[in-house]
Amino acid sequence: MTKHSAFVASAAASLLFFAATLPAQTTDSATPSAGVSKVRIVRLSEVKGQVQLDRNNGRGFEPGIANLPIVENSKLKTGEGVAEVEFEDNSSLRIAPDSIVEFPQLERMATGGTASTVHLVQGMAYVSLVKSNNNQFNLMFGDQNLPLPAPSHIRLQLSGTEARLAVLDGNLHIAQSSGVTLDVPKKRTATFDLLEHQQPTVAKDILPEAYDEWDHTAVDYHSRVANVSSFNGSPYSYGMNDMSYYGSFADSCGMGMMWRPYFASAAWDPYANGAWAYYQGAGYSWVSPYPWGWMPYHTGSWAFCPGTGWGWMPGGNWNGLNNFAMIPQPGAGGGTTLHPIQPIRPPGKGEPTMLAVNGKPVVRSGLAKSDSFEFRKDSAGLGVPRDAFGKLEKYSSHVQAHGTANEHVYFSAPANTMPGGQQPMRGGQPNMRAGQPTSTAVMGTMHRGSPPPPSSMGGFSAGNPGGNMGQRGGGPSQGPVMNAPSAPSTPHASSPGPSSSGGARSH
Repeated sequence: MTKHSAFVASAAASLLFFAATLPAQTTDSATPSAGVSKVRIVRLSEVKGQVQLDRNNGRGFEPGIANLPIVENSKLKTGEGVAEVEFEDNSSLRIAPDSIVEFPQLERMATGGTASTVHLVQGMAYVSLVKSNNNQFNLMFGDQNLPLPAPSHIRLQLSGTEARLAVLDGNLHIAQSSGVTLDVPKKRTATFDLLEHQQPTVAKDILPEAYDEWDHTAVDYHSRVANVSSFNGSPYSYGMNDMSYYGSFADSCGMGMMWRPYFASAAWDPYANGAWAYYQGAGYSWVSPYPWGWMPYHTGSWAFCPGTGWGWMPGGNWNGLNNFAMIPQPGAGGGTTLHPIQPIRPPGKGEPTMLAVNGKPVVRSGLAKSDSFEFRKDSAGLGVPRDAFGKLEKYSSHVQAHGTANEHVYFSAPANTMPGGQQPMRGGQPNMRAGQPTSTAVMGTMHRGSPPPPSSMGGFSAGNPGGNMGQRGGGPSQGPVMNAPSAPSTPHASSPGPSSSGGARSH
């Protein structure tokens, strides 16, 4: 058995216990019917640009950050931004700019399967469901409530009094009030009149939309990385896809298999940056900002290996909303002891329900200039777009040796992401304002290498927004361009790293 398979087997086996321990996650939702639980593991898995989340805590919409748990009756809203929601079985929901979705039902049935209902109130959403025998997924819009079969992949767009449902993969069976069932096969579009309540019409094609490439890239990422990270068909490897992309594992310090994120030195601390998010009935839940920061903070434990740094070890129960941090503090005799940290008092009137934690300055990888992406030491993957650079290990090795590593990049983006009808790119690069990328970089797709000739990039004008779908790598990569050591844009903390005396953190 390889080290990778041993790790995956250990991690997946440990997660098999989660079904018995999920009641640790509770909310103040209405009392469920017999045999139904409100305990779910749904998260805001990607946030780009302006995203807000109403977590059903009486405070309305608040800023959305990656890895925030989503509970029943939550509402998700985008402005000039996009967002993704991931469910337990690696199914996913993506919403385009200026969209609102609600989650009126997030339940777990007595059979162990899940029942999810998503209501698109405005805008455009993509749903990708993986094959599942027990899970149910309903899509609401207008007065329609459609059960979606698994596997399937759809795009739903609301425009005025019209709804267009494009079947990108799978086959839909739409029951009508007349008793007639309308079949909508793959590569067909059903159009609903939301006022007249007539039978929808079905067209034999799918018109491209501006965010199809973003959706396509995300679906491809989930399907390929999940296949690597899943174990024996287990549905409980939730979050391991991101861990497979953003880190690796090794047998460290004789402590067994330990996973560590790329771009992290021995001084990096997994609990130095994050936020406490308050949920009614459950208290505060620790939310990590890292793109892989879901599973390692809800199960298993963090351990410190002298000379290497903090790493995550699988095992133990699954902790839903009721996770907490273990913070090292000076102990007797100069050693280090670990203390659980979690806010106790609920937020008072007018007080925020999310408390930021910044024990050290945040280090983030990002654009150094319009055509160069800079990987930075101790960013631990923060700011690195998923699936844009292939294997990250080679970049991480250079970062550990030199402090930074740079890669040539370009962007493809929907034409309508630029204000005032501006063209989204100059020479295949995003427009910049005061040294920062505009919404093209925020909502577009980053590719390593140099842009293709303009004639082959025409897919991002308003007339053909999906032109180079599937070109994850774009033009030929010129390989990593390694710079001499330099300080990141956000300076490293001057405080010392974790104690080298060893220790462990569980949640």
